[in-house]
This record gives sequence, C-alpha cells and structure tokens, in this order.
Amino acid sequence: MSDFFIDTNIAKAKTISTDYYTSEKYFEFSKEKIFANSWQLIGDTDKIKDASSAHPFILLENYLDEPLVLTKDKEGKISCLSNVCTHRGNLLAYKPCKLHSLVCKYHGRRFSLDGKFVSMPEFKEVENFPTKDDDLHSLSLFQWGKFLFTSLDPKIPADEIYGDIQKRLDWFPMDKLVLNEKLSKDYFVKANWALYCENYLEGFHIPFVHAGLNDVLDFGEYTTEVFRYSNLQIGIAKEGDSCFDLPQSSPDYGKNIAGYYFWAFPNVMLNFYPWGISVNYIQPISVNETKVSFLTYVSDESKLNTGAGSGLDAVEMEDEEVVENVQKGVRSRFYKHGRYSPKHEKGTHHFHSLIAEFIG
Repeated sequence: MSDFFIDTNIAKAKTISTDYYTSEKYFEFSKEKIFANSWQLIGDTDKIKDASSAHPFILLENYLDEPLVLTKDKEGKISCLSNVCTHRGNLLAYKPCKLHSLVCKYHGRRFSLDGKFVSMPEFKEVENFPTKDDDLHSLSLFQWGKFLFTSLDPKIPADEIYGDIQKRLDWFPMDKLVLNEKLSKDYFVKANWALYCENYLEGFHIPFVHAGLNDVLDFGEYTTEVFRYSNLQIGIAKEGDSCFDLPQSSPDYGKNIAGYYFWAFPNVMLNFYPWGISVNYIQPISVNETKVSFLTYVSDESKLNTGAGSGLDAVEMEDEEVVENVQKGVRSRFYKHGRYSPKHEKGTHHFHSLIAEFIG
C-alpha cells in the first residue's frame, strides 16, 4: 500500500508518510501538482485603488516564482496578467505605478491594461504577426470582498473552495476591512509548509500549547466542519468573553462564537474575529522552511485585543516552537506514520487526503 494512501475512514487511517516533509522530490513535485493548480491569495483591491494603474508582484516567491501584474483600466476592470513581455521576456512593470498601457522598456512593445497586444516598433516585415501569442497571458481572477485570488492553472472553480464559507458568513462586513500594516508581519518557520498547515487544522493541541487561547475558548465545544476543498473550525467563547453578535439568519445564531477559522486548500487561512480578519498566507521556501504572512484586516477597531483574536503573536510563537520540533522529529528513522483522533483531527485527516489526491 502506498505511503501516500490515506484511508477515508479516519478511525483506520494512518497519517501521510514523513517522506512528504523531508524529501526534495515531493517538495518539487507539489509545486506543479498542488500549488500551480490552486487558488492563491494575491492581496486586495487597495493595491490598485486608482484607475489606470498597475501593481507587479511575484506569485509565491522562491517557489512558483511567477512574475505577474495586477492592472486596473480606466473603466475600472481589474486584470491579472503575466508581467513578461512576449517579445524577449523582459519584465514589463517594475514597481507600482499609474499608466495607460504597459510598455516594455527593452524594445518598446506595448500592451493594453487587459493584456492585448497594441504595437511594436520595427516589426512591419514580420509575417503572421501579431497573433494571440503576442498578447500577455491573462490569468483567472476571483474576488471576495476586497480579497483577490488567482491561479496559474486552476483545476477547481474558486466557488467550490470558497462558496461554503461565503454562504456561512454572508453577514460579515467584508467591504469594511482595512489592512493594518502595523499589525501585519512575516514569520519564517524552520519547518515544511505542510506541517504548519496541519498544526493549524486541529484544535487538539490548544490546551497543551496555547494556555492564553485556552483561557478564552471552550475546548469541549470546539468543532471542525469539513467541506470538499476547505474546512472550518469554530471556537466557542467561554462565558463573558468576546464573541460575535450573530444575525438570526446565521445557522450559528444563539452560539457564543469567538472565532471562525477557515482554511482553503492548500495554504490560505482566514481567521474571522469580531474585530475583523487575520489572514495567514503560507508560502513554501524550501523543504524545511516556510514563510508565514500574517495580514491584519480590521473592520471594528474597538474590539481589537479582545477574546480569541488577541495575542496572536504569542500564539504564533507557540505554534512555531511545536512545528519546528516536529520537523526535527519526522526525520527520525523510528517514526513513519501516526494515527488520527477521530474527534479532534478531522481537519488534518482531510488535508492529508487532499495532498494524496493531488499528488496522485
């Protein structure tokens, strides 16, 4: 039986092989099999707030390393394009700027802000020119509130990943979110990206690792709901602690919910609190190093530093210590697989099942 077979019955299943966390082969394999096919968070609409503007970026720098550019034309249409000139491969936009067209600084090839080829000096003699290959590659774009997502080669419609949580939290003020740069931070973790994700995907460790968080959450009421390509953990506040004022239309109405912890395969985490959203964007760097970007989007500043959504830096330090030690442990010749708690590790079992499915 393959080391990457995950039994659908969690009570019988063994965890994914430790080779996944330690092998360069599987790290590289996942680049095309998982990340190139998945939807990646690329920021929010404030990056291109003005019409006739462009914002270049690298998608998953040090891993996919794909140069892309967000554009917004004078009509307000947002596009996500390849940032590579179709003539000789030069980068087009070097930094965020306002402009009416994308012009290559190498030989002057010009593109409209939706990626269509416009003109090229000294090309009158070229036969069968221009063709569609001379346009910039246009990527799929998915928008939820202010958040923007794209995929190099999407195998799954974005609605199949985010639809469940959009319906569940249709009352949440996504349009009021504002990025707080001072409260946002990057962390570098000496562990495989998958170990960081699977730690997030279970609340089993909370009483053992997060004393402060455990003080405000009712661990006995902590639940996990599994969808096809995502899952949701729900933290219930202890009596008197900060929680959502839910509308009657919510299926969770009447519950003292401190936080909704939503994960989208493979590497996007959206943590909903009464004050806003803490985004955790997980970016593989090497087989045993990961960059984690904490992006703090605030909708109600009066509720900051309360309840489960407070002290996030301390929680992160506690998580990092655990996953870095697990990275050391999975290299052991005496450990190959573990087992799952059917009650508390449904999210991790689901994650491992998706990895096994995508890498075949």
